[in-house]
Amino acid sequence: MSTTGSRQGISLLRSDVRRRLVDHLAGLPEEADGPAGGGRTRGQGLTATELAEVVGLHVTTVRFHVDLLVGAGLLVARDDEPHGAGRPRKRYAVPWATPRAAEPATHRAYAALAEVLGLTVDGAPVPGETLEGAARDWVREQVAAATPGTGGRPTPARTPGAWLGKVGTVLDLLDGWGHQPDLRTRSGAREVDIVLHDCPFLDLAQGTPETVCGVHRGLLRGALDELGEESVEVDLQPLVTGRTCVAHLTVPAQFADRGETT
Repeated sequence: MSTTGSRQGISLLRSDVRRRLVDHLAGLPEEADGPAGGGRTRGQGLTATELAEVVGLHVTTVRFHVDLLVGAGLLVARDDEPHGAGRPRKRYAVPWATPRAAEPATHRAYAALAEVLGLTVDGAPVPGETLEGAARDWVREQVAAATPGTGGRPTPARTPGAWLGKVGTVLDLLDGWGHQPDLRTRSGAREVDIVLHDCPFLDLAQGTPETVCGVHRGLLRGALDELGEESVEVDLQPLVTGRTCVAHLTVPAQFADRGETT
């Protein structure tokens, strides 16, 4: 998927109003009786009327903004409990707080996505103004923590074993984000397929793949860059089956001969 698609996904958050709406919903307490949101939790979300009070705008204007965010997969909407006659009200929440994110692995994945979104919602600079750029920056700290000081900038791997060791670090990160990665290699390990089963963002990806795929591509690219593999080519193939994506990594240069000394 192209970077243009990621720009379209993130462009909605260039609006100050929409950033404030997502930021407020993401900041609601996880449990009841918190100070924010009048006792509402992050999972419950808020109605358009309640959000209108937060941003000081007419409820019709707020509905316009939240409908755009729901359409982009950045918020979810569900019917509230009925209150008398008439159509049920809708509540809006961030997707990583919904019941579908109840599993521990899925919760970790959505927490990671929340942090990446926070780079844009909080107004911090985002390279290229895309989620992909935000994810690249965010993951560098994660890789640095997973691979403590080696006394200098990592260099590209010169042997298949060294390269696959770095791929292993990427697999560990993916596992920590709630994915179930499998590994396939060919061409003497220069070509690696990371098969991602049952993506924890599957529902979000099916509706707006440019958002999720931009994050995934940024996470992979940033991790490889931090590991010294800036030249490795990354091709992300989303939803090759209904529940499976594939990241194809290619080392462009031949590895050194096994007997060669450095």
